[in-house]
This record gives sequence, C-alpha cells and structure tokens, in this order.
Amino acid sequence: MIQLTFASLQVRNLEASKEFYTKKLGFEIDNSNPQACVFKYNQGQASFAIRTPLEPIEEKELGIGVALWFAVNENVDELKEKLITNGITTTGPIFETPFGRAFHVKDLDGYKLTFLNTI
Repeated sequence: MIQLTFASLQVRNLEASKEFYTKKLGFEIDNSNPQACVFKYNQGQASFAIRTPLEPIEEKELGIGVALWFAVNENVDELKEKLITNGITTTGPIFETPFGRAFHVKDLDGYKLTFLNTI
C-alpha cells in the first residue's frame, strides 16, 4: 500500500450530519446522494464522506477509536475560537504533537476530528 485515498464515516442521521459539517465546520459538499455526502475542504485537498449505515448500528457507539486528522493553514487558536463561536464543543485544550499544534472536536456520532497546524 502507498496511500489512503478516501475515508467514509457511517452516521445515524445523514441530513443532520451534513448540516454539522457544512454549517458548523465549514466543509463544502463535493457531491451528494440519498446514501452519502462527499466533502471537500480547502479546494478538495481533504476529501471524505459520511454515509448511511452499511450494517445495523442501533445501540452502537460509532466514533469510538476513530479520529480523522486535518492539516490546516489557519492558526489553530483562531480556528478553535471560530468553531466555538459556531456552536462546536471542543474536547480539550490545544496541544503539541510531533507534527504541530492541534485540537479535537467530536461530530454528532462521536467521531473525533483533529485540526492540526503543521510546523
């Protein structure tokens, strides 16, 4: 293997999750259908999808153990404040990683999204 080319997260409510990712986090929709929505960020540099379940998910915690990391050009302090203003709850302070400064948020299904300002 040489590269992960795409990620898709199963969500409980496609429309609610679509609104969360576009209105709260600022992702753009690349394309959408009744089963899935593909997002792009920063002119398509980060692409992933949310989709209706492939298997029964009732009474399961979807986001446990899953994290998507997004490198951003923005100052993470400013981005975190902007997301808080948009109604996003972050899951702790900004922290240092070997790759740069980062912070986490969780989506509606508990998937962890990490925004990282690379060094």
